[in-house]
Amino acid sequence: TDFTAMVETSSYMFVTGPEVVRTVTNEEVTPEVLGGARTHTRTSGVAHLSIANDVEAMEMMRTLVGYLPASNRDEPPTRTTEDSRHRQDAALERLVPDDPNVSYDMGALVRRVLDERTLFEISPDFAKNIITGFGRMEGRTVGIVANQPQELAGCLDIDSSVKAARFVRFCDCFNIPLITFVDVPGFLPGRSQEHGGIIRHGAKLLFAFAEATVPKVTVITRKAYGGAYDVMSSKHLRGDVNFAWPSAEVAVMGAKGAVEIIFRGKNVEEETLRYQHKFANPLIAAQRGFVDAVISPSTTRTRICEDLQLLRTKKVHRPWKKHANIPL
Repeated sequence: TDFTAMVETSSYMFVTGPEVVRTVTNEEVTPEVLGGARTHTRTSGVAHLSIANDVEAMEMMRTLVGYLPASNRDEPPTRTTEDSRHRQDAALERLVPDDPNVSYDMGALVRRVLDERTLFEISPDFAKNIITGFGRMEGRTVGIVANQPQELAGCLDIDSSVKAARFVRFCDCFNIPLITFVDVPGFLPGRSQEHGGIIRHGAKLLFAFAEATVPKVTVITRKAYGGAYDVMSSKHLRGDVNFAWPSAEVAVMGAKGAVEIIFRGKNVEEETLRYQHKFANPLIAAQRGFVDAVISPSTTRTRICEDLQLLRTKKVHRPWKKHANIPL
């Protein structure tokens, strides 16, 4: 199933029901807690949308289907829009805080770039540290993947990697261009993540972006650190066009962490300022070809629309093989 919606308080999914659980494990659990809409859209990620009632569910499904092509052989649907590609939003210039430790709402940023500022989120309540969803640019459907600094500072973890990887592969299946907004300080550290297989699960997202042959446009809004930067549709994964805002920082890690490792705790404040001056900007990445252009935030919509038009006829020819071997 590509997308699953559940109606709250009336729909349930489980492999073994509460009675079997009670018999086998002697655990008392209600159907809602075991496999209700809240459980599967917030904890397990099995379902994508939690909806209040049947009528709203049908309306939401119609909206979702309106973004999708009839089959993988068809182009995504196009709708007439009066939202010009030349619309510039001055608010984007002020949306990212100057302090790199202060969060902001990436969802609001993404909406300001899309047609009619409309984003249809997929799995909005699961793995909130990454945003996935559908929008339109000049009336054409696009898929959105974006780090959310308001949750876990935008770090990638197991759940967000799997959520985004599945979405990227869906878009690639149905010829839907991908726009990626990056503000990622790295993978979430910790024993639970390592023991849970963050290396394997993080590789799913890397594989999905590398394998995707649809147009891929990336915008780095602030942090792009280490392996997590690599995973988020970077040039190294054959991103077609990669932009950076002036506030972008493309580096192995943050200034403080890097200075403590390099200088072993000596002259930390002085060396941190020096490191920030040299690396806390997108210029070195641009010089090395990892970023195609450093753009003004207010022109983001225009630049993306121009590049999506250029990439509309993109074709990728590969040697035949039975199928790829994604790290499941």
